[in-house]
Amino acid sequence: MPSATVAIDNPRVPEDLANTLVRPAAYADQTIHDVYSWLRRNSPLAIAEPEGFDPFWVVTKHADILEISRNNGLFPSGERATTLNSKAHLERNQKITGSPHLVRSIIQMDEPDHMKYRLLSQAWFMPGNIRKREEAIRELARKAAETLAARGGVSDFVADVALHFPLHVVMEILGVPPEDTPRMLRLTQQLFGAQDPDTARVQAALTAEQYGAMLEAVVADFTAYFETISADRRLNPRDDLASVIANAQVDGAPIPPREAAGYYIIVATAGHDTTASSTAGVMWALATTPGLLERVKADTALIPALIEEAIRWTTPVKTFMRSASQDTELRGQTIRKGDWLMLCYASGNRDEAVFDNPFAFDIDRKPNRQVAFGYGGHVCLGQHLARMEMRILFEELLPRLRSVKLAGEPRSIESWFVNGLKTLPIQFEMD
Repeated sequence: MPSATVAIDNPRVPEDLANTLVRPAAYADQTIHDVYSWLRRNSPLAIAEPEGFDPFWVVTKHADILEISRNNGLFPSGERATTLNSKAHLERNQKITGSPHLVRSIIQMDEPDHMKYRLLSQAWFMPGNIRKREEAIRELARKAAETLAARGGVSDFVADVALHFPLHVVMEILGVPPEDTPRMLRLTQQLFGAQDPDTARVQAALTAEQYGAMLEAVVADFTAYFETISADRRLNPRDDLASVIANAQVDGAPIPPREAAGYYIIVATAGHDTTASSTAGVMWALATTPGLLERVKADTALIPALIEEAIRWTTPVKTFMRSASQDTELRGQTIRKGDWLMLCYASGNRDEAVFDNPFAFDIDRKPNRQVAFGYGGHVCLGQHLARMEMRILFEELLPRLRSVKLAGEPRSIESWFVNGLKTLPIQFEMD
């Protein structure tokens, strides 16, 4: 494995801030933004050394995130873990898989594998193709609007709409039976909310070995489920993404089971939790920003800008990790071969050098250069689908929504990886 040592003359993140970076609750109570703001002002590229973790560079500036993201050869995804994990969890992954990755999807791949696997479904996710799904998605949006209307003026928007609508969309494009919705929801929450006390099966009481075993079991459950789906689609292919994955070939051979499982898992999970977080963020903004609901209702052409700002505002994927394939320099600092780097997308999306008044929710940002979907060769494959399904949902909701305000304190998921609202109590009037 690459060395975990770093040169002694490099700038360090202060110990208290470094520990906050690996404290899941900081991402729920928003104190992480205090850390990001301090780092952008004082030490925008520095090494964090929290106890129990390998050292890593903390990348907080928008420009540096873009620079690293566009240079996949220099800053690869596959050599070290792409998500932050403790030393104990990384060691366990290495024992299980022989690599730092518990799952191997396109996110964990470098060239030449990355593009070979990305191309298997890239055309499927292009705007021209996903438009064929628009009516099916609109029907799901209408049902979501009816679900909200049936709540009689009081709702937890996350539980009633934001969690389920994107999940139903993902299941529709994958071709997963609707009756399997509870299983998909449970597995997604356990995988992406593994640090949160409400979804982690009392994670605080688990040793690293037990916690790793829990995640391994979730991945195994996903894998077993989709192996059954794949077997069916090889015999009975349909017009769905599961058929594409099940029958895909790379270099003239079927894709291996681990890579097939990784493909299913990344589509099922990334297409659900991230979009759910942004969807909830739209409603949060409508409930708390004076005049916003009335303005967008009066001009529904503003819905795409509303959605884009919600994506920036929530930045569901808070961090991804890269490593250095050779010695290089960035922002005047020497990064050594094997060094680990944390790309802080939520910080990049609050960078004062790029966004005026970055902590305000403002649908008039033009251009809105948010980096919530990543950038470069690893930019999110499903970004067009996410925007489309959110647009359709609010095209169905907003004409019927007369008023909305908070009916309690929203609560967020505790996670340094994928994070967003887990409750959004609202009081509303709806036609």
